Amino acid sequence: MKDPALRLVVTGGTGALGSAVVRRLLEQGHRVAVPYRGAEGWKALRAGAGPGTSTGLWGDAADISDLDAARGFMDAAAREMGGIDGVAALAGGYAGSGPLETTPATEWDDMLRINLSSAHATCRAAIPHLLRGGGSVVTVVSRSAEAGGAGAAGYATAKMGVLALTRALALENRDRGIRFNAISPAIIDTAANRAAMPKADRSRWTRPEAIALVVAWLLSPASAPVTGAVIPV
Repeated sequence: MKDPALRLVVTGGTGALGSAVVRRLLEQGHRVAVPYRGAEGWKALRAGAGPGTSTGLWGDAADISDLDAARGFMDAAAREMGGIDGVAALAGGYAGSGPLETTPATEWDDMLRINLSSAHATCRAAIPHLLRGGGSVVTVVSRSAEAGGAGAAGYATAKMGVLALTRALALENRDRGIRFNAISPAIIDTAANRAAMPKADRSRWTRPEAIALVVAWLLSPASAPVTGAVIPV
């Protein structure tokens, strides 16, 4: 029996991982709303959505690291789709330029804003909508951050903050019908990572399409017993 179509939000949906998740969800027949920062990324996402699936895709420009903007986007997405059943909070970014005392002064704040503030604003803005019918939220942490994150203190701190946020929200919402889980990737096989590490052994890297399967499962009713989990991918 086919699962019912869900109404889902994917932040970071124009990125390498996010676009793979969006495509997977659309292929499964779900409706997907995506906040985006740049028009070119949005156009590319729509173009790559696949035949017959782009009609289930809606987006709007929004800086989801800002709480007011995140609330505005969630409200608009809920109006467009008739509600929200789940959120993949995938927005983020990486910078690791060496020991903390030598990094650019902006790197710390940038990593907290891009990774942790975006997760906070996304979750906070989504919860009122999810409380109406229950749902699932998936965040992204990092295997390298869990291992210590030397050379990337801002990034590691932000991602461990996302982990703490996910666990806290899982406990807070356990009896309110909202599940919170995290995926913890190692190196994802993206064009940016290939360019940054041209001599690396890519055989152990994970393709975004494979991770998208896990995210789609965590958003689905099939994973209903799971909350507070951190799943390595």
